[in-house]
Amino acid sequence: MMQLGSFASSLLLLLLGCLCRTTEGRTLHVDGCSAHVHLHELRSHYSDIRQHAQSGDNEIGVKLLDGSLINHVQNGQTCCFLRLVLRFYVERVFHNFESSQPHHQRGSSALANAFVTIRRDMHRCHCHCGEETQRTIDTVHSKFDMLQIRPAAHKAVGELNTVLDWLDGLGQKL
Repeated sequence: MMQLGSFASSLLLLLLGCLCRTTEGRTLHVDGCSAHVHLHELRSHYSDIRQHAQSGDNEIGVKLLDGSLINHVQNGQTCCFLRLVLRFYVERVFHNFESSQPHHQRGSSALANAFVTIRRDMHRCHCHCGEETQRTIDTVHSKFDMLQIRPAAHKAVGELNTVLDWLDGLGQKL
C-alpha cells in the first residue's frame, strides 16, 4: 500500500513539473539580447482568435509576413527584426483589430499585452538595424497601408502563426 502512495506522489510531481515547464516560457537569446517568451501562452491566445481573424481576411492575394521573408533575416539582424515586428504588431495591428465577440477581444488583448512585455525586454537591448532589415519591415508596412485598416489588421493577426513559428524556431536554436 505504501508503494502505491509513493508511486502516485511521484507521478503527481512529474505531472506538475511538466505543467510548470509549459507555462514557464523560455528566454530567447538573439544577437546578444534576451527576452522571456511564453510561446505556449501566445499560441493558446492565438488559437482563440485565429479563425475569426482569418475569416475577416478578404485579401487572399496579399501576404504581409511571408515565411521566407522572416526565415531569411540576415545574421546579426534578428534582434532588430524582432523589435520592428513587435512594434508593428503592438502599434499598428492589435490597436486596429476589432471583434464584436468579447472572447476574441480578450484573446487579442492578451496577445497584445504579451507582445508589449516582450517588446519591453527587447527595448533594453542595443540592436543595430541594417538597411536590408529596415527595407523588409518597410515593405510589410507598405502592404499593410495598401489595405483598409480593419481588414489589414485581420490579415496581420491571421498571419501571426508565421511570427510564432519563427519565435519557436529561435528558441530551438538555443
